[in-house]
Amino acid sequence: MLKRHLFDCPVAIRHGGFFIVAAFVRTRSYTPARRLNGHHLRLEHLLAPVVLVVLLGLWELVVYLGNYPTFILPTPRIVWRRGLIALQDGSLLRHTWITLQEVFGGLLLGLSVALILGYLLAKSRTVERLLAPYLAASQAIPIVALAPLLVIWFGGGHISKILVCALTLFFPVLINTIVGIRSVDAELVELMRSLRASRWQTLRMLELPAALPVLLGGLKIGVTLSVIGAVVAEFVGADRGLGFLVNLARGLFDTPLMFVALFTLMFIALTLYLLVSLLESWLLRWRWRES
Repeated sequence: MLKRHLFDCPVAIRHGGFFIVAAFVRTRSYTPARRLNGHHLRLEHLLAPVVLVVLLGLWELVVYLGNYPTFILPTPRIVWRRGLIALQDGSLLRHTWITLQEVFGGLLLGLSVALILGYLLAKSRTVERLLAPYLAASQAIPIVALAPLLVIWFGGGHISKILVCALTLFFPVLINTIVGIRSVDAELVELMRSLRASRWQTLRMLELPAALPVLLGGLKIGVTLSVIGAVVAEFVGADRGLGFLVNLARGLFDTPLMFVALFTLMFIALTLYLLVSLLESWLLRWRWRES
């Protein structure tokens, strides 16, 4: 027999008038988490700020040695002061809020369609044969080329921007969904069928928990790509948003403001990525560590 570990979340299924407790097993595909002591944790917490300080120092040094003018490469201090000005006049917050609306709208639409369609493709070979070639071929069209058409069809408002965000993250999340659902052990699926579990019970109690690591990996990719999609859509045609702010700063040769907008986009993507990482830690807390 294959050596496996039991989940610590048994499932009760009604079968023949009795409740049978099914303990699902976990394959060896999960990487054991290393136990770190407090000293190592403190070093890890200090590593990111130290790297940031070093990078800022190198940036300052490059500007000083190259004697670059501000419109080519401003120093970190100039960018910081320009960011404070943009915060005080409200322009940075206003444009950030617009971009966040587009990002979250694209995430909601793109994730919903990708998860549902990915499950159908993973469970039905017929649906896969019908749709997979066209879905793969659609990825040959750059989103930069498709965004102008969406703006023409749906206007320059939020709808076209949300669609661009959704299309940007759709395919990676779709592929991760298919891989995650198909990675479920076939023996466990047969076990659920022998216990007369419904399709919903199988999805909720087996397929979704087993596929969560892969699904959350796709979600990490999706949240960062959604920010890229929002910027691409705003580059094509917009009068609001951080992408528009980058275009505006470029036209005015206000390079410090361009850096402020770019760093804000980076902060949004990093925050979304960290939120998904926290969600992953919470949802997968039931996994046992392998010795």
